[in-house]
Amino acid sequence: MRKQLHTTLLLLIVAISFAAAQSDRQNLIQLENAKPGTRDWLLTRTRVNPESLWRCRWIEGYCSQMSVQAGETLKIMVSTNPVSEFSLEIFRTGYYGGRGGRLMKSYESLQGRIQPEPAIGENRLRECHWEPSVELEIPDDWLSGVYLGKLTEKQTGVQSYVIFVVRDDRPCDLLYQTNELAWHGYNSWPDDRWSVYHNDENEYGGPNGRKKWTVGADGGSVSFDRPYASFCEPHNSNNPAAQGSGEFLLWEFPLSYWLEQHGYDVSYIANIDTHRDGKGLLRSKGFLAQGHDTYYSREMYANLMAARDAGVNTAFLSAGSMTHRVPLTPSTGGQPHRTMRTDGHFLDPELAQRYYETFPRGFKSPAGPDAKLLMGGHMAGIAHGDWTCINPDHWLFKGTGMKAGESIEDFVGWHYNGYPAIDLPGFQTLAKGRVVAKGKEMEIPYVATIYNGPKGNLVFNAATVWWNQGLSVPPGHVQPPAYGKDRAPEPRVQRMTENLLKRFLSSKKTIPDVQ
Repeated sequence: MRKQLHTTLLLLIVAISFAAAQSDRQNLIQLENAKPGTRDWLLTRTRVNPESLWRCRWIEGYCSQMSVQAGETLKIMVSTNPVSEFSLEIFRTGYYGGRGGRLMKSYESLQGRIQPEPAIGENRLRECHWEPSVELEIPDDWLSGVYLGKLTEKQTGVQSYVIFVVRDDRPCDLLYQTNELAWHGYNSWPDDRWSVYHNDENEYGGPNGRKKWTVGADGGSVSFDRPYASFCEPHNSNNPAAQGSGEFLLWEFPLSYWLEQHGYDVSYIANIDTHRDGKGLLRSKGFLAQGHDTYYSREMYANLMAARDAGVNTAFLSAGSMTHRVPLTPSTGGQPHRTMRTDGHFLDPELAQRYYETFPRGFKSPAGPDAKLLMGGHMAGIAHGDWTCINPDHWLFKGTGMKAGESIEDFVGWHYNGYPAIDLPGFQTLAKGRVVAKGKEMEIPYVATIYNGPKGNLVFNAATVWWNQGLSVPPGHVQPPAYGKDRAPEPRVQRMTENLLKRFLSSKKTIPDVQ
């Protein structure tokens, strides 16, 4: 009897230990966010050159890779003009009790130098070849996340950021994708003429307005070996408080902050990881595309299609996703995936022609494959409007109190999705309505949708870029100029997102062990 009791207790201890280990594995985000946070990651002294459209010559930098794993070495290139010592503090962004970041590593005194502006290369490429100021081996205990490096120039105290993603290979509930391809595409550093929207005959008119633009095979090539600084699109952030962080603080941080606040088991990847590691997408139950994710490669499209077909739930908390098709090519030094240009659009030929007629300013490039076959709809225009419930009995609206015809005011924009793919299995329209641009109603309405994947999984299309803005307003968040006004988080958007992720996480999909 005593031996049997001993065996029972031993099995109970083993079971409890196993459950605790599993709990730790599943709750790494909760454990991380219980550590002390700080708001010291925020920039407190910024300065820009308006004549070069928001470049910070005093201190600016970029990273050798957007996405790194523990054990890999990240090179951080920094230029100071005038020459000055500088400090570098690296923070992981997250919730951290509402502080938004945690200090991971500091370099107190580094010697700066004036690093040269690059020559103009083939197809207008501006590619920096700066010497590294820091070579950092990513520690084993750095959890996957979006990391900001805060640069402070010692002579004047001027500050800016560098940004990178730490990724891992662990099985997780959710994968959060950053949108560095869009950040690069709109980045016009070193002044206001070097984004993918420019060519030799087609330039913006500087800080006071633009002349015309192009998107297509006749646009320029852009290098990832540049600081983030001057953004050619006026709907993007020209706020010095986000200097050097791409568009992360503008469009994306509200989702990351909210997910970590609520303890979701989330791992982070960059666009480049979706491009090069399709099998890695299968380690999650849900893939989150979000924010301003306009630029995709053919490989990204194919890998997401394969993940959907394998049972991965997918949410496009965004609009205009997969509008522009971009091949990723090596740098002039041979580093893979370090330059891009546009070579077409993810549209079917018939709708592409209509789209080109709506936006005649250079959108004439080959079309396909068709984005709506993955998302359930695709980019329909640039406008704004109310996000209006038309299917109140759907589980997405449970607990929101929304009735048919009830709207979230001015929540659609600035890109919006339409052209629903109604033949997809289990297709349902969730929200639909008119949108307005420059006081004129657009012909194509926005349509928010959901449909069934082949293995009981779901694909959700929010149809608005502003979805994340309804979730949270974290410290350091820069409201998009196109958003029109500051507002508090929207409880109905929060509840719909909770309902969606609950369905994702109740999926029967088996996550493979990824070694």
